[in-house]
Amino acid sequence: MVILNTLSSYSWHAKVVLSLAAFAVIFGEFWLVSQLSAANNTLAKSVSLLKQLPDIVENPSSLKPQFDALNKLVKAALDVTISIIDFKELPSEYISEDTPPMSVASAHIPIAAYWTIRSIVACSTQIASLIGLRNEYFSQASESWELSSLAYKVNSIYEHLKSQLEICHQYIDEKRHIEAFHNLVHLFETSHVDNLKILRALIYARDDQPPLIDCSNRSKATLEVLRRKHVLLLISDLDLSQEEIMILDNLYKDARSRGDTHYEMVWIPIVSKSAWNDLNKRKFEHLQSSMAWYSVRDPLIIEPAVTKYIKEVWNFTKKAIVVALDPLGKLSSPNALHMIWIWGNLAFPFTHEREESLWKSETWSLELLVDGIDPTVLEWMSEGKFICIYGGEDLEWIQTFTSTTLSVAKSANLSLEMVYVGKSNAKERMQKMITTFNTRKFSYFWPNVTSIWFFWARLESMLYSKLQQGKTVEDDQILGEVMTVLSFDGSDRGWAIFCRGTNEMARAKGDLALTSLREFEQWRENSERDGFVLALKEYLQELHTPHHCNRLILPGSAGGIPERVVCAECGRQMEKYFMYRCCVE
Repeated sequence: MVILNTLSSYSWHAKVVLSLAAFAVIFGEFWLVSQLSAANNTLAKSVSLLKQLPDIVENPSSLKPQFDALNKLVKAALDVTISIIDFKELPSEYISEDTPPMSVASAHIPIAAYWTIRSIVACSTQIASLIGLRNEYFSQASESWELSSLAYKVNSIYEHLKSQLEICHQYIDEKRHIEAFHNLVHLFETSHVDNLKILRALIYARDDQPPLIDCSNRSKATLEVLRRKHVLLLISDLDLSQEEIMILDNLYKDARSRGDTHYEMVWIPIVSKSAWNDLNKRKFEHLQSSMAWYSVRDPLIIEPAVTKYIKEVWNFTKKAIVVALDPLGKLSSPNALHMIWIWGNLAFPFTHEREESLWKSETWSLELLVDGIDPTVLEWMSEGKFICIYGGEDLEWIQTFTSTTLSVAKSANLSLEMVYVGKSNAKERMQKMITTFNTRKFSYFWPNVTSIWFFWARLESMLYSKLQQGKTVEDDQILGEVMTVLSFDGSDRGWAIFCRGTNEMARAKGDLALTSLREFEQWRENSERDGFVLALKEYLQELHTPHHCNRLILPGSAGGIPERVVCAECGRQMEKYFMYRCCVE
């Protein structure tokens, strides 16, 4: 109590620091001399005689329990003192005394200070007792027990303070992240002379090391390589598919060879720090090795506030997005990936205005369906051939449908080509289908999974692009046709689209398409008079019944899921169901 009275005018953290500092002089001298004496240091032994420490020097092993208890208590007192100082040094601009995490800790600091000072007094008493041993040997078990009890008590206080300090740090980090998030929002609302300020805020703000890797040659790069350039930020997790990388790689290399559409691309993987391990590091490095553009050096350099911004403002969830920035850092598109899949580099500079302009020049046609995937199909179209695009994975239906279609084409003397486009979201199964087609020769097919994946990715991109523009099936033919094909893909059977030129198209689900072809003789005369595709379309309308069950499966996307979707076949609003899918093939 004498010490507390003497230090009454000081704050609690100052009381503890002053007490510990005074004790450090006594303890340091005592411990240094005793340790050097045990090491047979002549000068230390002489000093120990002056300090009345002969028995400690001559019988160190007999006093080991007292030394151990003393050291443990000193360490515990030091730990609590450091914790109290840490609380004092917390930034007041992020956490105040009356903030719950801090106010709870503040209530415990006087108690922690009291027990720390009491421990210091006990340690000083123990040192004085050891110095006063002289030549007498007696048990000091009770004193060791007292020090051990105090050490247990003070350690408990320390663990509580440490826990509370961690809560305070979490609170401060959250405040800092919110502040950084709002700063990022403000940055995107402000005009800049170039894009560096935005890129530094998004990727890495310090200058201590280059934050980028040029994946084409593994060299390090600074953000200066992106100054005043169009920049595409490829944002994904570590499950980015090789198909996506392959298509982007082709487009990126094409853009670099053409000065009028030049842009740079940077991969920003979103990875949780808690999930970062050797396996994910290897996945990260493997994906980097497949890229020709820039990547962040380390996913963990991306600040939590940036991740929050990417998820909340740019709506990143699981599927990859491509954020387009102009040379001044202004947002061109929060997700240009839909434009990129549909039109490739023709969509440059990936603005909303460019997207609208491109849609105005489009009509629902075979060219829109397969553009950029297979030039062979486009050659057939230019030659005036009839073309049948079909999909599904029911081999029995495929065999029957292809043989029936070819038989009808022969009977009607049509120059007809067929191309199999598979099924969406079934890469492993499609690889098996490719092997089967290669063996059984049903028809022409795309010999790689990437082309099949890209066909369906483009259709989904068309859907989301139209939905983002506020279009509906009632006022947009392309949207209605895209939704129809996607609903065909959701069925258990196959489907088919027959085309000729740019405008003639007829489509149907598998059973209906097969029935119409089997009954070709009933509409042969119409086919000869009006043309095969138009006659088929009219006959399909005759076969159509109001009884149907269409399923439209929309994969999770940064574009969002529309609240209202109508059936492309009958126009009624479709019921919404939630489906969680894990397909390990």
